[in-house]
Parts: sequence; C-alpha cells; structure tokens
Amino acid sequence: MNDAMIVTAITLAYLGIVLWVGLRARGRGGSGLEGYVAGGRHVGVVILFFILGAEVFSAFAFLGTPGWAYQHGAPAFYILAYLSLVPITIWVLGPRVAALGRERGYLTQGDMLADHYRSRPLGVLAGIIGVMALVPYLTIQIAGAGLLFQAATDGLVPFWLGALLAFLVVAAYVFCSGLSGIGWTNLVQGIMMIAIAWFLGLAIPEHLFGGVGEMFARLQIEAPEHLVLPGATNMGWGYFSTAILVSAFGGAMWPHMFMKFYSADSGRTLRRVSVFYPLYAYLLVPLLFIGFAGALVFAEMPLKRPDTVLLKLVMEVAAFPPWVVGLMLSGALAAAMSTGANLAHTAAVVLVRDVLGTTLMRDVGERATVAATRWSVLALSLIAYGLALFNPASLVMILLTAYGLIVQLLPMVLGALFFPLLNRRSAMAGAIAGSLSFLLLEFGFGSPLGWHAGVWGMLANLAVLGLCQALLRERGAARVLD
Repeated sequence: MNDAMIVTAITLAYLGIVLWVGLRARGRGGSGLEGYVAGGRHVGVVILFFILGAEVFSAFAFLGTPGWAYQHGAPAFYILAYLSLVPITIWVLGPRVAALGRERGYLTQGDMLADHYRSRPLGVLAGIIGVMALVPYLTIQIAGAGLLFQAATDGLVPFWLGALLAFLVVAAYVFCSGLSGIGWTNLVQGIMMIAIAWFLGLAIPEHLFGGVGEMFARLQIEAPEHLVLPGATNMGWGYFSTAILVSAFGGAMWPHMFMKFYSADSGRTLRRVSVFYPLYAYLLVPLLFIGFAGALVFAEMPLKRPDTVLLKLVMEVAAFPPWVVGLMLSGALAAAMSTGANLAHTAAVVLVRDVLGTTLMRDVGERATVAATRWSVLALSLIAYGLALFNPASLVMILLTAYGLIVQLLPMVLGALFFPLLNRRSAMAGAIAGSLSFLLLEFGFGSPLGWHAGVWGMLANLAVLGLCQALLRERGAARVLD
C-alpha cells in the first residue's frame, strides 16, 4: 500500500466515525422544529463550548491562518485581536438573546427582528442578508476540504471528489440529526483539531529549525518585515485596524451565533462558555507558527497559493510519515466540517423560517417546515459546492468579504436588544444602504484609504439610519402640533 492510499484510508475511516456519531445523535433534541433547530433549548456548557468554537475555527483556521502569516506576516495577528473580543460578545449578547428566544419562541435572528420591529419585511431582509453571507462562508469549508484531500493524497483524491465527500458526510448528519448531530460531532472534531494543530505547530518548527524560538530568531534576521506592520506585503494600519473592527462586530451578527444562543439551557451557561472560550482560541497560535515557518522555507520560491503553505510543509518539506499526514488531514477536515455543518444548518433554517416561511410557505405546518429545512440543507450545500469548484484564490479574503456584509445587521440588532426607540424604517433603510455601499466598494470602485469596505458600509448605514430617524421624529412632532 503506497503512502497516498494510507492517507486516504485513515481519512475515510475518520469520516466514517464522524458520520456514525452524527447519525447516532438523531432525535436527542426532539423531533419537532425546536428540536431540529435549537436542540430543544437544553444544550449544556461542554457541547455549547465546542459548538461555538466550531463557529470560528474552520478551514479558514487550518489553511487561511497559516497562509496569511506566510504571505503577510504580522498583519495575520488581526485574527487573534478580533477573537479576543468574542467572549465579550457572548457575555453581553448571549444571555439576553437566549432569554428572549425562550420567552417568545424565537429560533432565528430574523424572528427577533421581525417581532421587535413589528415588520415581516425586516425579518425577510435580515434572512436574505444572512443567507447571502452564509453561503460564501460555507463555500470556504467545502473548498478547503477539497484542497486538503487533493494535496494530502497526492492527487489520488482530486479536488472535486474530496470536496464532495466532505459535503456528503456533513449534509447527511445535518439532514438527519439537526443541532444534536452538530453538537456531538463538534465535540469529537474539536478535540481532534486542537490536538493536531498543536502537534503540527510545534513539530514543524522543531523539525526544520530546532524549535519555535530558533525559528523566530532566524526570521528576525532573514525576514524581519514579517514581524512588524505593515508586514511583508505592505498592509497598512488602516486595513489592519478596520479588519479587526469588521470581524469583531460582524462576528457577533452571524445568524448561526444567534441560533446557538437560543439553544443554551440558560444565560449562565453562555457566560460560563464565554469565560472558557479563549482556551479554544489558542488553536490559532500553532497555526501561525506554521505560516512563519513557511516564510523562511519558501523565501526563494514563493508559493502561488499561500493557503497551501501548511500542506506543502507537511507533505514536501518536513516529509512526515503517511500516518501523520493522514491525521493532519483528518484534523484539518474536522475544522472545515464542524463549521460547515453549523453553516449549512443555519443557512437552511434562515432560508425557510425567515424568507420562505413569511412568503411562499406562510400557511405550512411544522412537519412540512422541518422537511423543507432538511432539504434546504442539501440544496444550499450543493450551491456552495458548485461555488467551491471555482477554487477561490484566498479563503481569508472570502471570509472578510462575508463579514463586511453581515456586519450591516449590527444597528438593527442592537436596536432590538437595547434601543427600543429605533424605528423599523430607519433600521431597514440603514441596512440596505450599508449593504449596497459595501458591495459597490468591494467589487466596483475600491475602498477609500485602503480601509476594509465594510467600515464604509457601516458609516453609510449609520448615516442613513440617523437621517431617517431624525426625519421621522420631525414628522411625528409636526403631527402632534397639527
């Protein structure tokens, strides 16, 4: 048996275990819509810790993080900077969202917005923005899985087949088990990815340079630009800072974060998770080590695709035995699949509950809604798989684009939770203006000052919101005087 077959066999065995765990969880949260979507609202600390961890640590973590450290150097630390704000988000927003969900039966972010603002169109708008942002995020996971399979098996499993295998496994247990399957598989995959990340992050510098300290000592001499801003590619403070802001505030607005808040058995559970959450974030530290190692190894012959730096180091430079490569592939797939499951589940629920449920499926019963949600998991995953076949050039840039869109929901969400005087027309006008401004700058005119386009979108969002709020207030005052 050659090396590629050994790697493939180990990985297929891992996929089989994940599928078995996911299918075994079927029915644990209940058979109704609340069970399929929110696990019956009784998810505890341990499972919720791994579910929320998987929301962030994905194919982006195993491929994009080393890729950015290799390509840009110090600007990659923006990832650690924005993740340090995630526990604050969970602590402040989580208990409030969970309490409202339990009290009023919310299952999605759109439910809360539509109910608070007494506006179905606003819930539909939030659902559309959510699906538009979630599908690219899901595409990252599927593309990452295909890339991992192709490289780790030396082409024995091509990109399209590797992506398809991961897509089928995830779709199968999400289709059958809903949030319960996601929770138990995320527990298994979370432990796997943490162990593999730290093993590789320490083993590669040790094998190539004699240790992490020795690696950074050489980097300081041979490529010092990787250790300071603006980094190796001259990324300015403007983009670095605004990327942190967009990612931090956008991360709080992801529909799948809200759905996991609804699933918690109590607000106290969410606050406990927020305290321990930084332990999960340590996963990224060894992955940054790998990227910096690549900056030294490939200094003379730069890689065409930075996202492949981890694979190149493990497969070609360090020349680890095939069983190590198989475990590496399994750990990286764990990151992609655990997040992919959350995204496919959330996107399907948002599509059916917030968009179709208030339009084409308004009078449909609970059983038909659950069935439509299950089939939407397959449909949206298939769309993301089709997009992944284009083999996007940068996983990080795709993610930053998705964050720039989803952050436009921030004003209306904060209004629903903390600012009851915010008018629904103002919130909707601001979200539309911010989303269109972001898309025009990101894909059309370019972002002024080199900032992340999401910040300009948010400024347009707030400007339109404030103007509408002032006009509506003046109109209300004029009516009182009349």
